[in-house]
Amino acid sequence: MLPLTGKTIIFDSFPDPSDTWEIIETIGKGTYGKVFKVLNKKNGSKAAVKILDPVHDIDEEIEAEYNILKALSDHPNVVKFYGMYYKKDVKNGDQLWLVLELCNGGSVTDLVKGFLKRGERMNELIIAYILREALMGLQHLHENKTIHRDIKGNNILLTTEGGVKLVDFGMFTYIYSVLHLKYGK
Repeated sequence: MLPLTGKTIIFDSFPDPSDTWEIIETIGKGTYGKVFKVLNKKNGSKAAVKILDPVHDIDEEIEAEYNILKALSDHPNVVKFYGMYYKKDVKNGDQLWLVLELCNGGSVTDLVKGFLKRGERMNELIIAYILREALMGLQHLHENKTIHRDIKGNNILLTTEGGVKLVDFGMFTYIYSVLHLKYGK
């Protein structure tokens, strides 16, 4: 396989995740692969990993997500980014691992479905809180010339401590960021 490169980063230059992270369980599935709960072998902390496979499908959208997470995940309403790893796998295809903060509370969509399943409605104060926190995350992105453009219940995650986190910074976010970087608008 040829070296995997984006416009500004070389993906196969990232460390192998096997030395640091161990997969515990599957917690979701996305457009580009699965999401797993992982354990840090060195310090015992837990995180989520979005495994993008096979790596030959990686394009500018993945590079954009990496760059946005690296630059903007320092806000309390944006999922924390712990790093990118590259796992060579000749048999199944190479993988990129995006290691992110674990949001054990699930998505807002999961929360709403849980209420509906029980025949209940979500309290307006809870709705207002989630909206306020999501808007704080969006404000942070906008102040940094980035538009998410795919805000939906599945892309707003909750922590067990009451945190509200924006996730999934793919193509929709990428479009505006590239235009801004290219044309300064």
